[in-house]
Amino acid sequence: MIRPLPFRLTTLAGSLVCALALSFGTASPMLAQDPGPLQLDITRGVIEPLPLAIPDFIAETPQAAEYAQQISDVIAADLVGTGLFREIPPSAHISKVTNFASPVQYADWKAINAQGLVTGAVGTDAAGNLVVKFRVFDIYAEAPLGGGLQLGGSTASWRRIAHKVSDVVYSRITGEGGYFDSRVVFVSETGPKNDRKKRLGVMDYDGAGLQYLTDDSYIVFAPRFSPTGDRVLYTSYETGRPQITMLDVGTVTRTRLPVPAEAVTFAPRFAPDGQSIVYSMSTGTNTDLYRMDIASGQTTRLTNTPAIETAPSFSPDGAQIVFESDRSGTQQLYIMPAGGGEARRISNGKGRYGTPIWSPRGDLIAFTKQNEGRFHIGVMRTDGSEERLLTASFLDEGPSWAPNGRVIMFTRESQGAGGASALYSVDISGRNLKRVPTNTGASDPAWSPLLK
Repeated sequence: MIRPLPFRLTTLAGSLVCALALSFGTASPMLAQDPGPLQLDITRGVIEPLPLAIPDFIAETPQAAEYAQQISDVIAADLVGTGLFREIPPSAHISKVTNFASPVQYADWKAINAQGLVTGAVGTDAAGNLVVKFRVFDIYAEAPLGGGLQLGGSTASWRRIAHKVSDVVYSRITGEGGYFDSRVVFVSETGPKNDRKKRLGVMDYDGAGLQYLTDDSYIVFAPRFSPTGDRVLYTSYETGRPQITMLDVGTVTRTRLPVPAEAVTFAPRFAPDGQSIVYSMSTGTNTDLYRMDIASGQTTRLTNTPAIETAPSFSPDGAQIVFESDRSGTQQLYIMPAGGGEARRISNGKGRYGTPIWSPRGDLIAFTKQNEGRFHIGVMRTDGSEERLLTASFLDEGPSWAPNGRVIMFTRESQGAGGASALYSVDISGRNLKRVPTNTGASDPAWSPLLK
């Protein structure tokens, strides 16, 4: 069984809140040049990532010693991995943090050009659980960024505690939510290209903590998390034909949804309230979109055209659905009311568009584009304007949004008979493209919401 790990979150007294400014834009980070409240302006061109010092957390009990450095290492990897921060190596530190309660020597951190500082300590309570305290400081303003916080959890949950610290630090410096304490469900792939074995896996956003949800005795694809992260929808060939299955992540039990046995059902996705799903169903030569109430199994047909309609995705408020259709003669993107009705086309560039997914912030739609023999991951406004391609390769497809709407994960497949699939991520400015580590080939990523 896969069970969530409990946490305790408390506030440490005596810290002041420092105001931050952030503009939500589409370009890359720029450091604020004036001394004062720490800022990241992500509407302008790249200059340099913000210099951040993260000394090793202090071990306050012998039992905490093995976790203190590991926690600070994960925090550093989280923040540096965004491309927005640069860690100042410990060898350059003038001040050595040996006591969590000691005052910060701001002059020493200014001397090595640090703009932010994260300090912390790790201890254990009477039950052997970890207790992690941390603070974030604005070096030039010589003040804390918000109050100190304390997290508690089992020793097995040390990585999640580290990710939660990273989320707080990221949020206080950028002004937007983090995405580190989240998971990704994906299709793990093994074997040659002409005989791939596929099974569902779930892991931390950075590839750690892998667990398998199915075996590889049948093909699975297109997993999607529920809004609360406790269930996964996916398409399974377990019966010999594609059918939608729902899996409880905690108990790893599967439920096949009530659809006609002769129908082919695929591309499912939850509504924002988690009470219904939208999916594609093929009966004969026709493929349309349907909506199903999970509790009752009652279905509503949303489209009725001779075209192939698939890859539906709800807007965050649940009022609209974006989907792909070839009703115009080529594969394009359309938006319609969530209850069905007239659809408007939003893709207008050259090439074919597919696999749209609405941003959690509601402002953008990510998609796959094929044009002139190349595949791209792109984003556009919900009216189709400001289209921007973020990647280009032999085959990029299937974008999925991070919980904060800042980063996109997708599948990239290499060329040739020995080609393999891998997961990559990129931010919405097109910067910081990097591979997500997995121990097998991987495809079809779907990001969870932030964990509770």
